[in-house]
Amino acid sequence: MNQDVSEFLEKRLGRLHAKLRLAIEADHEAQVFGQGINYFHIENLKPSHFVIRACLRLTGLYGRGRRNAAQIEVNQNHIKSTRIPKAFDGYTILQLSDLHVDMSQDAMESLTTILRNISYDLCVLTGDYRGQTFGPYEATLAGMSRVCAEIEKPIYGVLGNHDTVRMLPGLEGMGIRMLLNESETIEIDHQPIHLAGIDDAHFYRADNIEKAASGIPDDEFSILLSHTPEIYQPAALAGFDLLLSGHTHGGQICLPGRIPITLGSVLPRYMGSGPWKYLDMIGYTSVGVGSSVVPVRFNCRPEITLHCLQSSI
Repeated sequence: MNQDVSEFLEKRLGRLHAKLRLAIEADHEAQVFGQGINYFHIENLKPSHFVIRACLRLTGLYGRGRRNAAQIEVNQNHIKSTRIPKAFDGYTILQLSDLHVDMSQDAMESLTTILRNISYDLCVLTGDYRGQTFGPYEATLAGMSRVCAEIEKPIYGVLGNHDTVRMLPGLEGMGIRMLLNESETIEIDHQPIHLAGIDDAHFYRADNIEKAASGIPDDEFSILLSHTPEIYQPAALAGFDLLLSGHTHGGQICLPGRIPITLGSVLPRYMGSGPWKYLDMIGYTSVGVGSSVVPVRFNCRPEITLHCLQSSI
């Protein structure tokens, strides 16, 4: 690994976090069975990519699936809470998730066009920028640079299970404030809300919700960014008001009626896409912009989401 990257990570994350994250990646990044929250990781089983693509070609569905994967929907989600300060009433957060920029080129072209025609106050990226789960990441950073050139700042982000921590210097160099078990306070007219983010919880298990939540007052509105919604229970118990996540792709290849064949996650199926609630916490699971394993979608179009905060004080 480049010495400059190593030094950056130690300075940015602390020596122990950087050392442990890099060691976990070295040992497990291509592992198919046994690592992470769920047991089987099809994204790491390369022959499956070829088999799925070949089957779709033989049935004549591959082209249709690729066209579906480029038809991005712009969805709006209204979040009402008495804990949202009056100054943030109408505040809009753009969420982009699971971009997989290097294997979702058609979707990225559609995305850049859409980004030029929408307005928002803040953008959050909920992980999985890379198409593969291991190997080179230069094409990912190049693709992310093109996307970020179209995004209005500020931009906050977290890493996903497809992302190496070695991408951190490049991502932050684009103006993305990456949150790895950290939080930031955003103020309007001296009224605050808090935005926290955790490192990947699904595969690398590098998340630390306690650390991310430390310093956030109990009586102030807080948002947690996590690539996966699988941490819904500790997030709610830690007092977060809103959890924004992705990872599931909504199933990506679904049966008619948007019924997912698999979500690749350990969680109640009602949390697999869109808005949901657990205890006092509101959640939203994005189906994502890009595609994984093969660049196709069926009965589950990609999305970007505009979350509009509404104060009900």
